[in-house]
Amino acid sequence: MIEFIQTLKALDASRQVAVLFVGLFGALTLISAGGLVYSMSSHQRSSYAEDNWRQFKRDMKAIWVGSAIAWVAWLSGHIGASILLGLLSFYALREYITLMHTRRADHRSLILAFFVLLPLQYVLVATRNFDLASVLIPVYGFVAIPVASALSDDPHRFLERNAKIQWGIMVCVYGLSHLPALMLLQFPGFEGRGAFLFFFMVLVVGVAQIVQEVASRTVRRRPVARRISRSFSLRAWWLGQLAGGLCGALLYWITPFKVGQALCMALLATSAGTLGGLVMKALKRDGGVIYWGNRSSITGAVGLLDRIAVLCFAAPVFFHSVRWYFKVST
Repeated sequence: MIEFIQTLKALDASRQVAVLFVGLFGALTLISAGGLVYSMSSHQRSSYAEDNWRQFKRDMKAIWVGSAIAWVAWLSGHIGASILLGLLSFYALREYITLMHTRRADHRSLILAFFVLLPLQYVLVATRNFDLASVLIPVYGFVAIPVASALSDDPHRFLERNAKIQWGIMVCVYGLSHLPALMLLQFPGFEGRGAFLFFFMVLVVGVAQIVQEVASRTVRRRPVARRISRSFSLRAWWLGQLAGGLCGALLYWITPFKVGQALCMALLATSAGTLGGLVMKALKRDGGVIYWGNRSSITGAVGLLDRIAVLCFAAPVFFHSVRWYFKVST
C-alpha cells in the first residue's frame, strides 16, 4: 500500500486526477449496478425494504451529482467552477424559497438575495477576496435583508420571514460558495492543486453519508431525534464518521496534509456535513415535505437540495478550518 501511494504521489497532477476520477466513477458504477441487480432479484419486498431502496437511490443520485460537480469543476478551472456553483446556488436557493411560502412584501429582499448578494459572493470568491467573502452575507447581508423587508411596510411575522430568507442565503449561497474557494487556496508547495482539496472534501463527505445511511438500516439503532429522522442514530453516525475519517487518511497524498491532519480534517468535514443533513431534514419536516423534490408539495422543486445539502454545511467548516490551522492567506 505504501509503495502504491508513493507511486501515485510521483505522478503529475493531471494523471493523479485521472486516477482519482476513474477509481471514483468505477466504484460508483459497481455500487449502482449492484443495487440494480438487487432490486431486480427481489420480487416480493416489504414496504420497509421498498423505502430503503428508494432512499438508496436518492443517496446514490446525490453522490453521483457531487462527483460530477467535482469533475466538471476541475475541468472548468476556478472561473468555470465559480460560475457553475453560482448557478447551483441560484437553483438551490430557488428550491428552498418555494418551501418557505413568502409574501409579496418579501420580493425586495428576494431580489437583493438572488441578484445582488449571490453574484457578489461568487465574484469575491473568484477574485480570492476571501476575507470579504467571509463576512459579506453573515454581516452585510444580514443587515440589508431586513432593511429591504422593512421598507415594504409589512410587519406580519416580520422576524420569521426574514430569518427564513437569511437562513436560505447562508446555506444555499454562503455555504456552497466555499467549494470553488477551496480550489483557489494556495498552500506553499501545493500551488495550482486546490482542486484536490475540493475532491478530498466531496469524497470523504460522500463516503460518510453512504456508510451512515447503510448502517442506519442494518445496525440496531435508537433514533436520537425521532420526530425529525427515524434513521439518524449515534451508532450509525459514528460508523459514518469512522469511514469518512479513514477515507481521508488514505487520501492524504492528494492534499498538503500529513496522515493525522488529513484524518482530522476529514472528520471535521464529515461531522459538519452529516449533522447539517439532519438540520435540513428538520427544515423539511417543518415545511411538511418528505424530501425537497416532492413535487406534490413544492412547485418546481427537483430535489437539488437533497443532493447538495451536506456539502453546503461541510464546505465552509472545512475551508475555514484549513485556512485557520495552516494560516493560508489566499
